[in-house]
Amino acid sequence: MDTEGWAVSVPSGYRAGNWRVTRPIATGSWASVYEARHDDGRTLAALKFLPTGTVTRRQLRHLHDMAQREIRLHRTLQHPRLISLRETLEIDDAARPELDGACVLVMDLAARSLADTLRGGAPVPGALRLVTGICEGLAHMHAEGWVHGDLKPSNVLVMPDGSVRLADFGLATEIDGTHGYLPPAGSMDHLPPERWNEPLTERGHPIRTSADMWALGVTACQLLTGHLPFLAPTPRARYVAAAEYAAGARPLALPSSLPEAWRSWIGDCLAPHPRSRPGAARQLYRLRAMTGTVPDPHPKRRRTAEMAAVAVMVLALGTGASGNSSPADPFAQWLRTGSDIPRQYRALIVQAGTMCGEPGLSPALVAAMLKAESGFDPDLSDVAKNEYGIARWTPSVLQYYLPPGKRGTVPAPPLSAEDSIPAVGRYLCVRMPLLSGVRGDPGLLGAAAFRSSDEAVRRDHGVPPRFQAHIERVRRYRAEYLP
Repeated sequence: MDTEGWAVSVPSGYRAGNWRVTRPIATGSWASVYEARHDDGRTLAALKFLPTGTVTRRQLRHLHDMAQREIRLHRTLQHPRLISLRETLEIDDAARPELDGACVLVMDLAARSLADTLRGGAPVPGALRLVTGICEGLAHMHAEGWVHGDLKPSNVLVMPDGSVRLADFGLATEIDGTHGYLPPAGSMDHLPPERWNEPLTERGHPIRTSADMWALGVTACQLLTGHLPFLAPTPRARYVAAAEYAAGARPLALPSSLPEAWRSWIGDCLAPHPRSRPGAARQLYRLRAMTGTVPDPHPKRRRTAEMAAVAVMVLALGTGASGNSSPADPFAQWLRTGSDIPRQYRALIVQAGTMCGEPGLSPALVAAMLKAESGFDPDLSDVAKNEYGIARWTPSVLQYYLPPGKRGTVPAPPLSAEDSIPAVGRYLCVRMPLLSGVRGDPGLLGAAAFRSSDEAVRRDHGVPPRFQAHIERVRRYRAEYLP
């Protein structure tokens, strides 16, 4: 491949540290990526070269800032949906002034980018899995206080095992209060329409996580349909169309071939007002709730959920157990028969504990949480703390975890078990992915987040000290309730 005109032209065989360049992969406006082989003769990696020798002082400062942002993010965040940084190098080669002083980021080697799969204008197979992976990466970044800032298919890498990882964090920024700041750059097709209405300050344009959500909606539309959501011949014309849509001058015309669930999901990402766009964690939960669009990558988990549903139906039809200790107990696979879990709540607990395949979530965990929160008391009323019902929900929080038809208004106490228990499962499915970078028992971390918040668990790098005794009770009860 000819690299003339690339941001950084590196010849095949060029050595950087213990790596030798083998072939070019891709280039952008400010950096170029090459495949390289380690001196051990086996290990391959991707080397991202950021130049220093052929740019102006102003450009040099911009490139330095980009490199430092990317390095800082890699050192701060580690997640299976973010590309890994192995090491950083600095080229010392006076004989090649165009490379001398260049910063090199050594990263995991991907098979391709999502942009490579979009050629031809056709939907991409496995779109649900791909969009879910992207959303997992964004949810982690946002939870840790970062905005990607340049999400698009070329910055999403497909690994050899088929999983996706977010990459190219040169425009990523940490949130300072409610927003971060970015230089005036980015892909026009994936920039939210409010971007250029934001004032350009000395620190750059203000940016919020809602900008990533807009880009996610555009990317999801591309993967599902093969086309951008705003059809026009040029990026500038498409941006104008998006701006007109945001101003109410034209509707959002998503392809009619999209299933209604996807039309709603993408439409929410592309909400005209930034504050109306749901967060990545919420959108991730909705993705995981979609079934039948693509094959389930975890069929064993799917079978477990299906069996739970069958068990619930058996109980509802009255053809199953006559009591907790009955050998015909339809919930014996998930909850210990003969435990003190009230019979009338076991179906709801199994429903909540099998609501998604999040590691650590189980009916035994949900039962343990209810025991620790209220002792299974559906009439609990703690007015001083504004907590009610079997799960000690605060009504203003519970409203967000009710079924879609019940959301929008704050429920008034008393809070029914039929609403409260499934809502615990929805909460854990949304919040537990945000704790993936915290060491510890995933289920107990989720229980700690429920009693405090996911922010508190991340801040304390585990169970907050003042909730240790509570979580120890959850641990003990969970052990008692496991089959």
